[in-house]
Amino acid sequence: MYAIDLSGQNAVVFGVANQRSIAWSIARTLDEAGATLVLAYQNERLRSSVDKLVGGLNNEPLLVECDVSEDANVEAMFKQVETELGHVETVVHSIAFANRDDLGGRFVDTGRDGFRLALDISAYSLVPVVRYAAPLMSENGGSVLTLTFMASTKVFPGYNVMGTAKAALENEVRQLASDLGRDNIRVNAISAGPLDTLSSRAISNYRDMKRVHAERSPMGRNITHDEVANTALFLSSGMASGITGVVLHVDTGYHIMGI
Repeated sequence: MYAIDLSGQNAVVFGVANQRSIAWSIARTLDEAGATLVLAYQNERLRSSVDKLVGGLNNEPLLVECDVSEDANVEAMFKQVETELGHVETVVHSIAFANRDDLGGRFVDTGRDGFRLALDISAYSLVPVVRYAAPLMSENGGSVLTLTFMASTKVFPGYNVMGTAKAALENEVRQLASDLGRDNIRVNAISAGPLDTLSSRAISNYRDMKRVHAERSPMGRNITHDEVANTALFLSSGMASGITGVVLHVDTGYHIMGI
């Protein structure tokens, strides 16, 4: 563990589903650094999974239900956070969803409804999250992080509409960073290499993606959950005070390779 102290700070984390979630690895790391967590879960079906995870945390988290497909739910969640904690220093947006049928076959066959759903949940949701989180960040500002993938700029067969969603998400990062920079609020994205998660199981060709990544990356291996979490910790801390609007690759260098 690196010497970063987030004691007295509050971090809202979206996207914890189980122990393999990238969001959970980030949440655990922020907790170890002293932050008090707010874990936002989608619905009661997922509440039990989150409950099973939090027992080992150092600080008791606040668990709040929030369906990001409804702006009113996002607003209500942050009002509850304001009432119970008063302020927020870090927000982690680790949310992505698309219909399973749209994560395979040809992109040209993506239906309008599936396209809207993927873009709404995976990309647009960052906008209301930041809108309602920003007023809870003090004059010292705060840090917003989201998770993306290299398919935003390259074609990964099978990733399909999610690649389009990630491209939109990265553009949002830049625009939100521009909007909120004068408020000392930083907005960045981590572009992680392939990781075994609940969501990755739905991606056709995922095993091939992971194998090729390990073979061709300069470091000759895949990444770990902890490497992403440690990067999130850095971006959440004052050590990253001059970094905003950036897509930071944590992929053992795969993104630099042409072949």
